Amino acid sequence: MDLLNEMRSMPNETEWVEFKHNKAIPDEIGEYISALSNSAALSGKVFGYLIWGIDTDNHDILGTDFQPNERKIGNEQLENWLLHQLAPKINFHFYELKTDKGVVIILEIGRAFRNPVQFEGREYIRIGSYKKLLKEFPEKERQLWRIFDTTPFEDMPAVDKVNADEVLQLLDYPAYFDLVNQPLPDNKKGIIERLGEESMIKINDAGSYSITNLGAILFAKKLDEFKNLKRKSVRVIIYKGTTRLETIKEQVNSKGYANGFKELIAYVNSLIPSNEVISKALRKNVPMYPEVAVRELVANAIIHQDLFIKGTGPMIEIFSDRMEITNPGKPLVDTARFLDSPPQSRNESLASFMRRVGVCEERGSGIDKVVFQTEFFQLPAPLFEAIDNNTRITLFAQRPLSKMDKKERVRATYLHACLKFVQRQRLTNSSLRERFGIEEGNSAMVSRFIKDALEERVIKPVEPDSESRKYARYVPFWA
Repeated sequence: MDLLNEMRSMPNETEWVEFKHNKAIPDEIGEYISALSNSAALSGKVFGYLIWGIDTDNHDILGTDFQPNERKIGNEQLENWLLHQLAPKINFHFYELKTDKGVVIILEIGRAFRNPVQFEGREYIRIGSYKKLLKEFPEKERQLWRIFDTTPFEDMPAVDKVNADEVLQLLDYPAYFDLVNQPLPDNKKGIIERLGEESMIKINDAGSYSITNLGAILFAKKLDEFKNLKRKSVRVIIYKGTTRLETIKEQVNSKGYANGFKELIAYVNSLIPSNEVISKALRKNVPMYPEVAVRELVANAIIHQDLFIKGTGPMIEIFSDRMEITNPGKPLVDTARFLDSPPQSRNESLASFMRRVGVCEERGSGIDKVVFQTEFFQLPAPLFEAIDNNTRITLFAQRPLSKMDKKERVRATYLHACLKFVQRQRLTNSSLRERFGIEEGNSAMVSRFIKDALEERVIKPVEPDSESRKYARYVPFWA
């Protein structure tokens, strides 16, 4: 009711709020979603609102007979139909509010992020109290694109107009001071000032605060309390066997990424079965996957995800023979160059803080460590993939060399060449024998692996004219 009263106090020309009595034409609702979403972005608001049951002139409550849950277009529910006509997909939700004067329906619409929101291929905007095509107002369109181009996701508000007490209620501020190794201030003012210095909150003109996406996604007590971020929680799923047919357990880590990371990694490691290591690592019982590799890959999935993609977040899936770590967003570098290319982060403020508090490795060293760990424990080489609009990295359980197919051996040979190259060394028959745990007398087997990799053109000889193969050295194809 507080939100409704705040909206009713708005002037008629407010560009991110529209009132209706009963009129609810589906196409027009879609156009308003586009207009109000784009206008909310222009106005720096988290949401736009379309509200039924209100007098459009004096904003008195009249009540409405519009029932969005009962409305269908063909055989499709109104909400689903609207979602299918929007591009890109944004968050919106109908709420029903019962008052003494009748039912009020509130449609809450998430702001546009990276592109103007279209309905049926057309972009709309609000000009005063009127809905117009965006292309008819080029200056508004240019202004909107400037906002998209210059405002990182982390700087946008996750929640607006909250007071200091609400900030401290929503954010796990003791965890922040613990992670940065600073004493907790003994007063509210000191805490708020420090969070502001870290751009986790911003003060508004009226003296209230906005919690930024950065502050919420790092230190939320519960990400579910931030509507645009609740699907960004890390999901952990363990399956029976090698397929997704039967789920044993699923858990969503609802804390922020910084205050919940240690607990998340401990939980994931608790699900990983132990394995007997029989080669260079002398310990008998170790996790099936190296803890360092798991930690680094989970951190990478968090900091390199595309936060603008709605409805999905990082996911960790554990099968009997592998672990898949997936994050939304295509990789910014070629998957074949993950090991040698400096990572390009979409979320630099998020990545910088996570590195600063030791959650992940310094820039460029993480994948090196993952590949090193898989070689040290003589596991199959990890697999880096871009699948649809996601990035997936797979760690495989230990498997005898005889059970690896040619494609897996070639991938392991290539990554070994990459690892050696970034260490300023070169792949040799001897180094590859050591990587696979092959006795010196079986060097001919390794020569075949090298030949396969050469034929696939993923490695190349340092001295292509040399006739010696025993002491030949190799580098990745891109070196």
